[in-house]
Amino acid sequence: MAAIKVFGHPASAPTMRVVLTLHEKNLDFEFVHVDLMGGEHKKEAFLARNPFGQVPAFEDGDLKLFESRAITQYIAHRYEGQGTNLLPADSKNIAHYAIMAIGMQVEAHQFEPVAAKLVSEHVFKPKKGLTTDQAVVAEEEAKLAKVLDVYEARLKEFKYLAGDTFTLTDLHHIPAIQYLLGTPSKRLFTERPRVNEWVAEITKRPASQKILQ
Repeated sequence: MAAIKVFGHPASAPTMRVVLTLHEKNLDFEFVHVDLMGGEHKKEAFLARNPFGQVPAFEDGDLKLFESRAITQYIAHRYEGQGTNLLPADSKNIAHYAIMAIGMQVEAHQFEPVAAKLVSEHVFKPKKGLTTDQAVVAEEEAKLAKVLDVYEARLKEFKYLAGDTFTLTDLHHIPAIQYLLGTPSKRLFTERPRVNEWVAEITKRPASQKILQ
């Protein structure tokens, strides 16, 4: 049995963020499905893993973690020498690490909240038989456009958001982007040439393709 376990749901972007990282590292792991519709994540057994009742939760032997971005950073450091290096090329260079950290913060606080609302409107509400609120979509698309304009400028200088190598900064964006590429909001990516190239590059990676299966 694998020492690493991920407790989550395949439709959850935070869960897929962790799974992506494990695939990039070529690590074996056990995926434990959490029944979100049945409220399993709010029951005592799961709350013992994450007291906030959100997926994913994570185990590596005796170590228990929650919060997807903390988990991905643990994996990237703990298994730095295995699979894809997800840290700056010189991970001991504090300045380079700080640049990657800025990118992760921007993704968490500027990109993801807006992208998540668009995914909810475009993808999850229709699945529940609800109507997409076009006013919300327009408002959130305007916010996302501003974020992507910043990315477009950054990507004119570098291949990836934290420099010239693929890092956690880029990886953290992938689950939400994969959802949005199947919606009308896709145009926000495709109408920006550098962003479009970056999106194509990061979503064609083998690990990215695995989470679509």
